[in-house]
Formats: sequence, structure tokens, C-alpha cells
Amino acid sequence: MALDPANIGRTFVSDQTYVVGREKVREFARAVGETSPLCHDVVVAQAAGYADVVASSTFPIAITLEIVGDFVTDPAVGLDWSRVVHGDQRFAYIRPIVAGDELSVTTVIEDIKAIAGNDMITVRSDLVDADGSVVAQVWTSLVARGEAA
Repeated sequence: MALDPANIGRTFVSDQTYVVGREKVREFARAVGETSPLCHDVVVAQAAGYADVVASSTFPIAITLEIVGDFVTDPAVGLDWSRVVHGDQRFAYIRPIVAGDELSVTTVIEDIKAIAGNDMITVRSDLVDADGSVVAQVWTSLVARGEAA
């Protein structure tokens, strides 16, 4: 089933928040090979002016992946996950994410298009802190491979 372009602009506001844990920041940093002491050492991070350890640049994927997955698996969107490959990922920061942040996520479908017999969907997730300010944005593009002839 082809993706339905009528879903462009559709928005999903998660009813859950994600509290960024110090050990999760450290674990993620180790997993991606991030060696900056800002991501591992509270004393170093605080000396640099942060409240706690700083999440590495791709950490938001740990927060948004599940939420985006739930949103785009809605049958109304028409995405067949058995045919999906990852197309692109981008991050933009308003400020660093630090341990202790409590974040909510609002996701919007920005684009759906057909390319060479495949469908591509691009979603943007805004990570919002407890004060209601956007902290970071994550763009995820997924390609749904077309049916073989």
C-alpha cells in the first residue's frame, strides 16, 4: 500500500515524558564511541557550565525512535515496516540536552513522496523541555521499498 500524502502535516503529541538519566547519557556515549568528558564526568560538565552530563549529539534518537515508530505505524499512514530502510537522519539543537531534562516529543509528518517506485516519509520530532521550550529537533526519513515487478 502506498503512503498517503494526505497525512502530510499530521501531528502527534506524545502523552509521555522522557527524563534524561545520567547513566543513560553515559551508556549511549559509550555505545557510540563518544569520549568527551562532558558526556561522562559530572564534575567536568559542571565546570563547563552545565547542570549535569551532556548527551552526545545523536542521543535524541534514543528518545524519538519509539515515538516516531508508534506514530508512523498507524494504519492510516500506510507504512509497511517490512519494506522500510532508513533514508536519512538530521539533528538540530537549540541547547544541549543534559541529564535531568524532562522532555516531551511532538512529531509531525513533514513530507511524503514517491521516488523511483519507492515511497519516502520524512517526520520531524521536536523535543520540548518542562518549560515548553524546544531543545532539539530530529528529522527522520524512511524509505518504503516498492513492490518488485
